[in-house]
Amino acid sequence: MGEINVSSHNLGRLLADGTGTPARSYQAAFAELAESHQGRPAAEIAALLRRAADEALLGFTAADLYEQAEAIRTGQRYLLRIRVT
Repeated sequence: MGEINVSSHNLGRLLADGTGTPARSYQAAFAELAESHQGRPAAEIAALLRRAADEALLGFTAADLYEQAEAIRTGQRYLLRIRVT
């Protein structure tokens, strides 16, 4: 399980809120990868997660992204604790 600190002003970068904002949230990118990349190499998934995190301006560490990639690879649920500052 991971944890990230996000400013309340930037929470939309992480979570899909249904407002139709043009930028894709990290949550949407993660869900898409979970559907399309299960069973693929974790390194490949982590690289795609890194791009999504960078686009959303979220500061996940390499270890965070690899942990998420492993969850996607194996089809396991991934829990992320979000601390809103």
